[in-house]
Amino acid sequence: MGCSAPDSGSGNAGSAAAADSVAAAGPAAPQAPADSPLRLVAALREPQFVGVAVTPDGRVFANFPRWDNNPVTPVAIISSDNSVKPYPDAAWCTWNESVRNEPQKHWICPQSVHADKTGMLWVLDPASPGLKGTVPGGPKLVRIDPKTDKVVQNISIPESVASRKSYLNDVRIDTQNSYAYITESGVGSLVVVDLKSGKARKLLAMHPSMMGDTTLNIKADGHEMIDATGKRARFNADGIALSQDLQYLYWKPLTSYKLYRIKTEALRNPALSDAQLAQQIEDLGKVPACDGMEIDANNNLYMTAFENHSIVRRTPAGKIETVVQDPRLEWPDTFAFANGSLYVTASAIHKTPTWNKGVGKQDQPYSIFKMALPK
Repeated sequence: MGCSAPDSGSGNAGSAAAADSVAAAGPAAPQAPADSPLRLVAALREPQFVGVAVTPDGRVFANFPRWDNNPVTPVAIISSDNSVKPYPDAAWCTWNESVRNEPQKHWICPQSVHADKTGMLWVLDPASPGLKGTVPGGPKLVRIDPKTDKVVQNISIPESVASRKSYLNDVRIDTQNSYAYITESGVGSLVVVDLKSGKARKLLAMHPSMMGDTTLNIKADGHEMIDATGKRARFNADGIALSQDLQYLYWKPLTSYKLYRIKTEALRNPALSDAQLAQQIEDLGKVPACDGMEIDANNNLYMTAFENHSIVRRTPAGKIETVVQDPRLEWPDTFAFANGSLYVTASAIHKTPTWNKGVGKQDQPYSIFKMALPK
């Protein structure tokens, strides 16, 4: 599940907000190639969403981070008619002056939704509206039981792990060992959470494998990612995936062509120092720049290759294969694998004001697509 580059807007999550628009009106979106396997699941004009999760009963969840707007439903169920329903309820989706003293009970800037192998839904909230710094006491990892739509675990990530400059980005759950593995893209680190004790540890902060590469001319739609100050995009540890046997954790910085992995056993060992962990990191070589990642039953690693509107996969042998290329994949962002299908969001991050001298270039709805998971 993927990251992203926020817009530099007001970042005022406490301001009044209009109801979320669900109409797919406006300029025509890019047309689907005749042979595209992608089928449209949802299309929302505003606000921007980035993550998707699908539970075994087929419900589709999305998260809308508070970057430069204040979505009414920062975590929502999206229905087939494009309607959005706050999840798990309206109270959790409220963030304003009236609830500032309860940062652990409300979505502040949720970045990721993820369904684990048991069907539990996890929401990762870096609690940094507008990416302007975390709200004290706000960063959290929350487990919801979709069968009851109730929060069953709420783990606060302390400031010693998620500093004010941090941005918890994406999460994978090891249901066998009861651990969560999180990429953190603000500083550039991994966060490992013991789900039984609730204890979180920050690992490998600012290690080269965690850091975006500023020497690259990362592009989308042929448009180089440069902000209003002339700085090239630099996004740190972002995409994350667990091997099917749970033995390896894969990750990569977003603005990088490098892929890395490490044994999860090492990450779970609190006796190992960062220096000792660093010795166990494997550099798997060059892959496309990507946002989200996921691994299928055959250990193919799927990546959202945003530079050319594609989804690619890396086979266990290291071969890079194009799964689908479709102009509608405007910054393919995050995956969900469910019920034999691959779901992917298109978040059009490169068209937001941050990367267009303050002027939004978004000309199509933000979308969720799905296709049969390739064999």
